[in-house]
Amino acid sequence: MILFILCLEAEGMKTDVIVISNDGGRMDEALLQADKAAQYRELEHRDALHLRLLTEETLGMMRAITGQAEGSFWIESDGNDFRICLKVVTYVDFDKREKLLAASTSGKNEAARGIMGRIRAFFDPLDSMPVPMDLSAEGMSSDLSWSMNAYRADLQAGVEANREGAVRDWDELEKSVVTHIADEVKVSIRGREVKMTIYKKMG
Repeated sequence: MILFILCLEAEGMKTDVIVISNDGGRMDEALLQADKAAQYRELEHRDALHLRLLTEETLGMMRAITGQAEGSFWIESDGNDFRICLKVVTYVDFDKREKLLAASTSGKNEAARGIMGRIRAFFDPLDSMPVPMDLSAEGMSSDLSWSMNAYRADLQAGVEANREGAVRDWDELEKSVVTHIADEVKVSIRGREVKMTIYKKMG
């Protein structure tokens, strides 16, 4: 029997942090966390289903990362405001990380098609031999961020301006489960640490 502990802070709730691996390790526990969080907040069936679907999408993205990788997964909520969180430590140099960020915004990264493919690119440098590098070195800024809503707005502007590939990328965005369910997705990069947060207001 698995014991789940919900950490309560005032009206806030945070589930246990589950260390998951991309070979499937402990992912069943992560899914159960979503069910437990839904029960604790007494979510309606539709909202509970949305929470589970977003969790499944997060875990699916984790499975797609190449090589051996582990990530920390948890869910937070304040009332009906939910945040699904995944944090992974990666090994990629600063220049490559900036290029991934630019490609995921511009749509030029052919290896990262679809919204979850683009997000996965932040966690997976797509290099067979990633280069370890200390991004905390003096004079080197390592804080980067990406927003699904900003990406959507950029694509919409691209469609209106007939930018090459914008219509294709817009169609892929519209097909995504995450796009239709989540209110926002944010990815932040600090040094080697990449964190994705999916935001969803229930009810």
